Amino acid sequence: MCNESLQKDMYAGGTDTTSTILEWAMTELIRNPTTMKTLQNEVREVVGSKVEIDERDLEKMLYLKSVTKESLRLHPPIPLLVPRELTQDTKVLGYDITSGTRVLINALAIARDSLLWEKPEQFYPERFLETNVDYRGLHFELTPFGAGRRGCPGVTFATTIYELALAKLVHNFDFELPNRVKMEELDVSESSGLTLHTTFPLLVVVSPHTC
Repeated sequence: MCNESLQKDMYAGGTDTTSTILEWAMTELIRNPTTMKTLQNEVREVVGSKVEIDERDLEKMLYLKSVTKESLRLHPPIPLLVPRELTQDTKVLGYDITSGTRVLINALAIARDSLLWEKPEQFYPERFLETNVDYRGLHFELTPFGAGRRGCPGVTFATTIYELALAKLVHNFDFELPNRVKMEELDVSESSGLTLHTTFPLLVVVSPHTC
């Protein structure tokens, strides 16, 4: 029973965060049509006349990788990382922190810190094309999955599923907002909670892409 409950927790946690970042990515792409077009052109050029996209194709999509990083930077699905507890007394910026203190890392605040990022509130995937900053725990300015030995063990699986889904969406379809809503009017407010969802679900009109 315990193992079944754990499996359900892992499945729910993985699907919730992946779907959340996918919705945020689509929201930002629709708000930035030039970025959307650049991504569509890359995916369609790499895939060519193939029907299906596989993981080997993803490795050739450098702009897609940048969109992934920028989406995770601007909208980390879990803004407050899993709590940690100090195992020994330490000093941080002149403050004495005692052993046993519970520590919460605000990944969202770090990822939007103007001291670390230029124009931090802007969705700009190009910022990652000329830097090796990644989300796998080696660069502390971008830690949506945590870092160290207790970072998220499903980071590779989650990002692969997300990138496959996003690549297939932009490859096969074109998108526009319904009822003549302008992209500037798209609500991008964030709900409060453990997972950072959009306050209002993204609604789009989808049309099949024709060559």
